[in-house]
Parts: sequence; C-alpha cells; structure tokens
Amino acid sequence: MSVFHNLLVKTVQAMPVSIVWLFSKKYIAGKTLQAAVDTVRDLNSKGILATLDVLGESIKTKEEAIEAKRKALEVFDTIVKNKLNANLSIKPTQMGLAIDKELAYQQILELVKKGNEIKNFVRIDMEDSPFTDLTFDVYKRIYEEYSNVGVVLQAYLKRTFNDTIVLNKLGTNYRLCKGIYIEPATIAYKDKQAIRDNFMKCLESMLKNGNYVGIATHDKYLIDKSYELIKSLNIPKDMFEFQMLLGVREDLRDKINSDGYKIRIYVPFGEDWYKYSMRRLQENPQLAGHIAKEFFSFR
Repeated sequence: MSVFHNLLVKTVQAMPVSIVWLFSKKYIAGKTLQAAVDTVRDLNSKGILATLDVLGESIKTKEEAIEAKRKALEVFDTIVKNKLNANLSIKPTQMGLAIDKELAYQQILELVKKGNEIKNFVRIDMEDSPFTDLTFDVYKRIYEEYSNVGVVLQAYLKRTFNDTIVLNKLGTNYRLCKGIYIEPATIAYKDKQAIRDNFMKCLESMLKNGNYVGIATHDKYLIDKSYELIKSLNIPKDMFEFQMLLGVREDLRDKINSDGYKIRIYVPFGEDWYKYSMRRLQENPQLAGHIAKEFFSFR
C-alpha cells in the first residue's frame, strides 16, 4: 500500500461510521436479510446469479459461532422461501475456525448438509494465510461426504498452483480470485503482472482437469484472457462462471451477462459491515479516494 493510499484509508477510518455507511452501502446489500433478498431479486431479474454472505468477523466465542451458523441456516431457508437463484458463502473463522477446528468442521458440515437437502451449495471462503491449511483440511473432510461444497484459492499466494494440483484430484469446485489480505512477500506475489500470470496458470490447470471454476475478478485483462482460454480449450459453459463483488465494475458484469456467460455476484449483508468495508478500502484505493472526496465536498 502506497503512503498516499494508506493516508486515504486512515482518513476514511477517521470518519463517523454513519458517513462511511453512506458510501459503503453500494457494496453491501444492507443490514438485514430482507435487504439482501431485495438485492438478489433484482440481480435475478437480470439473469444474474448471487451468493449470499452474512457479514461477521473476529468470532471470539463458541456462542458467537453458533449464532453465525444459525443466521446462515436462515439464509438457506430464505433462498427456498423466495425462490432465489443464489447460494451461500461462509467464512470459516466465522464458524469458529480460530477457536476450535472441530467446532468449525461440525458447523460447516451442518450447513453443507442443509444445502444438500435443498439442492444448494456452500462456498467456503478463504481468509488470510494462518487459516489456509486449516480451511483446506475442513473442506476435504466435508467433501468426503458431500459434493455441494467448494473452496476459494487466491492467486497472489505462491503456494496456490501446487494447491490446485492436489485439489484438482478431488474434483474441487473452485472460486479463483487474486486475494485481498495483506501477506508477506515471502509467501505472496506483490507484482501485479505476477499475480495475473499465476491466476491464469491456475485457471488453466483447473479447467484442463475438468473442475468447475468461479472466475472471480474485476480485472478486464483477466476477463479477456479467461475468454481466450475458455475458447481455446473449448470449455462448456456449464463448467465455469464469472464472479464479482456487489457494486463493482457493473459495466463488465453486464457485458459478461450479455455475452451469454454465467455471472454470480457476491452479496454481503448484515450489521457487521464496517470491517468488510475497511478491507475493501484497503484493496481499492480509488474507492477510498472517492469516499474522502465526497465527504469533504459536503463540508
């Protein structure tokens, strides 16, 4: 992060929470499940898929983790009730991974079982590097019993291509993204093109091995390269989808949709929106600059 970028983020962090919300809400469906339902209905009406995520980080107790699972189960009930074309994304630490690996396993297993019953799908998100192997371990255990579960790989990690070699053998359903957590250069690529190159290397490995991939990026370069790869390998449309965050690069979202490819939007919601917003600001300097500019124009 550059000095200027860091200053912008600190400026936004110093603003009243109510002001940050005014500009963050474009990227968050709302604070309630109903707000998320309304957002997904709108996306579905355009032929766009969704994945719902109840925001919440830094779970410190078993009780908080159990409550997070309850909210996730409620999302599944709501998807069925409202006939939404959506699935569920969860963070393993939200399910208790930082407290007790077995607790997280049991919690996520319950969600995957529920998803299986209603013919739906659970995406286990990937967090920062201390949880990479723990997340894979939980995923592999669950996948032994249920196939309606997938995991996320981050192209900026130097280990990721080797992870694809192992996970391809299981028939893993992937989300492949660049990665947003701040990691040391010893384990993560820092050069933009190096990350892009690794992204495409991993994507090619996944697709050639017949794995389903959610190609998660807002980078037009990577989208164009993905188009080329899909066509050159003659990959069927039912073996991949593109994925994006709510409120980001809607022009590219709509182009992918109009090109006849599946596009799924990550729809986060909930009271714990602030930490998510701060992570996105750290990832996106243009967003931080926009918020700061808009804020000071009001004064």
